[in-house]
Amino acid sequence: MHKAGFVNIIGNPNVGKSTLMNALVGEKLSIITSKSQTTRHRIMGLFNGEDFQIVYSDTPGIVNPHYKLHESMMGYVNLAIQDADLFLLVTEVGETLKNHETLEKVINSSVPVILLINKIDLSNQEMVAEKIEYWQKEIPRAIIIPTSALEKFNLELVFNTILELLPENPPYFPKDELTDKSMRFFVSEIIREKLLLYYQKEIPYSCEVVVETFQEESKIDKIFTVIYVERDSQKAILIGHQGSMLKKVGTEARKDIEEFTSKKCFLEIRVKVLKDWRNNENSLQRFGYKNK
Repeated sequence: MHKAGFVNIIGNPNVGKSTLMNALVGEKLSIITSKSQTTRHRIMGLFNGEDFQIVYSDTPGIVNPHYKLHESMMGYVNLAIQDADLFLLVTEVGETLKNHETLEKVINSSVPVILLINKIDLSNQEMVAEKIEYWQKEIPRAIIIPTSALEKFNLELVFNTILELLPENPPYFPKDELTDKSMRFFVSEIIREKLLLYYQKEIPYSCEVVVETFQEESKIDKIFTVIYVERDSQKAILIGHQGSMLKKVGTEARKDIEEFTSKKCFLEIRVKVLKDWRNNENSLQRFGYKNK
């Protein structure tokens, strides 16, 4: 008997979905920062055993769209709802998740739900107990597990529960694969993570990172990238005085890329302006975002 299925991770921004998936897969596949809306695509992480394959799917946090980019992001969430074999609905203490159409679809579907009350390391036992009682009334069919993805608390229980609920299927992906995404994708995500860490306000959200060429050589990878922004003023801030900020991004990104690939790399980053790309369907399609 072989089990396999899509375990789709759903929740609002800032509940720790990406930290959770990285911990469950055992690799850093999704961006982790304290800022919201860091995940823009649907990222799959594969966890294989001799008689099972878990396809974890990290989706963008649920938002009310303000740009066509947000509409595309919510499209990934809705796709994940359609093909799920199991939902990991991630919440945190103090959150109710009510009055959102997407969440209502999860709650009202027939797909099994494991509801995680995450970040309990930032709370206390009394508040967690109250939240468990609250969710038992709201979603009686859900299996509720308090967790801390950061501290890896109760993740073994989460894994065992997933394995119990996983349907019988042949593997969906080759057993030696870790993810459905390419190396180019992860290079762009590593650079975008640095933008989220080192810039404030709207700047990182106005950026899109594109890997133009990725040359693999025996001793070194040569990677040429472009960061697109929406305005000339953003370009100036991104580059910084005498290129200081862009150099910092490049240095820190290169370290992480080399750690991820276990290989030396030469990284070049340029900055270009593409006005209003977040609201331009042609630009979004060019950057790999699907229509809603």
